[in-house]
Amino acid sequence: MADYSAGPSKYVTLVSSDGFEFVVLRDATFISPAIKSMLDPKSQFTESRTGRCVFEEISGMVLEKVVEYFQYWYKNREREDVPDMEIPVELCLEILTAADYLGIDSKTLPRLA
Repeated sequence: MADYSAGPSKYVTLVSSDGFEFVVLRDATFISPAIKSMLDPKSQFTESRTGRCVFEEISGMVLEKVVEYFQYWYKNREREDVPDMEIPVELCLEILTAADYLGIDSKTLPRLA
């Protein structure tokens, strides 16, 4: 279990239903309101203490693309001319379902000034 006496870790671990683990920059995951709530130090969620989020309903293949999107968004968050991100057609429906579950949509994306 993580010790947050010095504050939460800069990274979190996301775990898929089939056991794949992805270590991701904490700030990059905050595009998801669901993950942001889980990791909020003021919450009573176990995830906020451990820095580990397990998603029993998201496969490793889909979670990998979600993590790739988190990193893509974080890297390009201040750019205006963002290139398209490649998404395999065969995963589109599952990725859309995962995005809905995680609360990621155009209405919740942070607005830039």
